This record gives sequence, C-alpha cells and structure tokens, in this order.
Amino acid sequence: MIRRLEEKDRKEVLEFLSDEAAINLFIIGDIEAYGFDEEFQTLWGQYTDDGVLEGVLLRFHENFIPYFNNPSFDITEFVNIILNNQGKTMISGKESLLRKFEEVLPKHTSGTTYFCELRHPDNLSFVDNNSSQVKIAQECDAERVYEFIDKIDEFKNRTSVDRIKHKIKTKAGRIYYIENDDGRIVSVAQTTAENSKSAMVVGVATLEEYRNHGLMSTCLSRLCQDVLAEGKGLCLFYDNPKAGKIYHKFGFETIDNWMMIEM
Repeated sequence: MIRRLEEKDRKEVLEFLSDEAAINLFIIGDIEAYGFDEEFQTLWGQYTDDGVLEGVLLRFHENFIPYFNNPSFDITEFVNIILNNQGKTMISGKESLLRKFEEVLPKHTSGTTYFCELRHPDNLSFVDNNSSQVKIAQECDAERVYEFIDKIDEFKNRTSVDRIKHKIKTKAGRIYYIENDDGRIVSVAQTTAENSKSAMVVGVATLEEYRNHGLMSTCLSRLCQDVLAEGKGLCLFYDNPKAGKIYHKFGFETIDNWMMIEM
C-alpha cells in the first residue's frame, strides 16, 4: 500500500531514513526544513501488508529521490508517480536502487558519481591549524560570494545572490571563504542540505591565479572541523579522480555511488 505522508508520520519516517542517514541527507534535510505541507514538496510512503514502512519517495519541485532498503522492493507505485509528473524530471539516489528504475523508465539519460562520507572528528586526517584567515559568510557577503562563484567555470550560472542569502539566513548551508588583501574572495568551501545529522560539501573552489597555495585545503579543513564538532557527518559527490584524491586526504571514504536519471 502507498499513501501520502503527513506530519503525523514524521517520527516513523525519520527513523526509517536514519538507517542510512548520509544517503538520505536530502530527504531528511527537506523534511526538517519544509515538512509535509508545502506545494513544491510531496512525500509518499509504501507499506507492507502488515503496515510496516518499507519505502519513501520524495518530490522536491521536479526532482524525485526514492529510498528503500529491501532488494526485492516493488518499485511499480513509485514509477507510476514519477511518470505522472509533467515536464522535465530528475531522479537521483543510491545507484543500486536507481538501477531498478533504469530498467523500466522510458527514454532517459543517466550518470553516476562517487559518494563519500566523513563521520567522526577522529577520521579527519588533514587539519590546518593556521585557519584564522578563514571567514564565515553572512548575508551581507552574498554579493561578493556570487561574484566569486561567477568566475568559476564549473559553477557559473548555478545560483543567485538571493539564493545565497536564503541559504545563509535559513542555515540550510554555510559558506567559508578566504579573501585577499583587497577584500576579494579568492577561495571558498560550502555546505548545503544541512540537517540535524549531516551536511553535504559543495562548491569547493579557488580562483585560478590563487591555486596551489593550500587555500582550498585551509578552507575545507576549517569547515570540516566545525561541522564535525556539531556532531554532524559530512558527505560529498565527486567524479574527478584528482578531486577524489584531495577528499580522501581529508579522511573521506567512498561508501557508495550516486546516480542521476533525467527524463
């Protein structure tokens, strides 16, 4: 049986998702941030005949994330809901789960990235003790952060000043940065989708003319220390082997693959 989830289901759903809190970072974060009654977000739960929750599907705007922990889980109802979505659709999640969707979905494209996790302060293997130059962005810094991001080819056109302000204001993420003597931001490390259990590392970059001076490592080290000190785990995606080596140096371990399907 499948049904829409409601506020009364919060405790049961979060307990179910917490078995793999890192993998379910986005679903947990969206429940904590927006609950069950927003127009742009819907959650469904699939139950066994005995009334035990066995699967959760999140819709956030046009994006869907399914989760279940039983290899024999029947995805038919989830597929029907996804196919009823109008317009462009993105499905993302743990690769082993999304492979089941790939087999039955109509024309689509897909790709995978590595999914890494750093769970405990003792596992942080790179600590830069010279991090006094690292600053934490406030709402008033949003314009400068945007100007920095707009200079990084990989991140260009992916955000706006208002989105950066909203992220900082709502604490959905944090932005750590280093600036030069002229007050221009030259290196950044960020989180997004922060919730009570974990945070996703994103947007780690340094301006080209300031690279190879350890600024990114300094920024990321301070960010990791602060998040881990709050009892949260850290996660990230990467598909570039060079980036992977850097993250593994910090103590991140690859725990799975993350898959994205576009229709």
